Amino acid sequence: MSFHTVEQAPARLNRSELAVPGTSVQMFEKAAKSEADVIFLDLEDAVAPDDKAQARKNIIKALNEIDWGKKTMSVRINGLDTHYMYRDVVDVVEQAGERLDLIMIPKVGTAADVYAVDMMVTQIEDAKGYKKRIGFEHIIETALGMQNVSDIAAASKRNESLHFGVADYAASTRARTTIIGGVNPDYAVLTDPLEDGSRAVHWGDMWHYALARMVVAARANGLRPVDGPFGDFQDADGYRAAARRAAVLGCEGKWAIHPSQIALANEVMSPSEKEVTRAKRILEAMAEAAAQGKGAVSLDGRLIDYASIRQAEVLVEKARQIAGE
Repeated sequence: MSFHTVEQAPARLNRSELAVPGTSVQMFEKAAKSEADVIFLDLEDAVAPDDKAQARKNIIKALNEIDWGKKTMSVRINGLDTHYMYRDVVDVVEQAGERLDLIMIPKVGTAADVYAVDMMVTQIEDAKGYKKRIGFEHIIETALGMQNVSDIAAASKRNESLHFGVADYAASTRARTTIIGGVNPDYAVLTDPLEDGSRAVHWGDMWHYALARMVVAARANGLRPVDGPFGDFQDADGYRAAARRAAVLGCEGKWAIHPSQIALANEVMSPSEKEVTRAKRILEAMAEAAAQGKGAVSLDGRLIDYASIRQAEVLVEKARQIAGE
């Protein structure tokens, strides 16, 4: 291991993150009773310009009056390139900061963007005398943000998670697609002709590089990587497939832009009973090996060593989090 120690962000369950527009007051109570781990009340893309001020009032009222239980609560503010952003931060943090856990910053492009919001939030917290520090979650959804993702991840002690905003990222990179988070038949490999002259087509994941790069930046700075939206909320199988790809790369969770996607995210982003059982067996086997002075041992015909312990501990700890232990 490096001599440099990576400080981990606060441990939160982040399997599912439900998006709720600030104008959809009728959805607030339902969201509070849902199984989502994190809820972000949205002031940005889901709210029309003429409705921004009212949405802000709705969110402040909801944070203060609705029983959100133990859910992690976030508010997605408007971008730093708009005149709505400063009022989002000032009004929401001043008037509802005690129930706010996170601020979601969209279209983060540079570390200076993070610094600007950090300065504002710090001053408000100090002035209000808040004891709890509000964390940041950043959406990486532009070419600029992806270029600077490592600097963004390290820009503030408030940082907790990075999210991949696939739709705006596609627009920023001018990708030839209009779907949100799905695959594209044009991003495929054509095999050489077979003996009968036929050729197979293998679809690829056009978002693999971007998501993998974001995951590395997040983990290198102790943050949670979270995959963003999947637009077709009627395609449960497609959502599961996208979530599984993200989980394999190291993501802890995925957005739910529709309540039907909450259970899917929780399912995919939770270790299975079989995985947890095997992880516990690995820890037991390695404990026995250590007692015998061994650094590696065979389990079920496979070699396990000290690296296996770290992998197993991650799964067991996640299971404990989910169980509320």
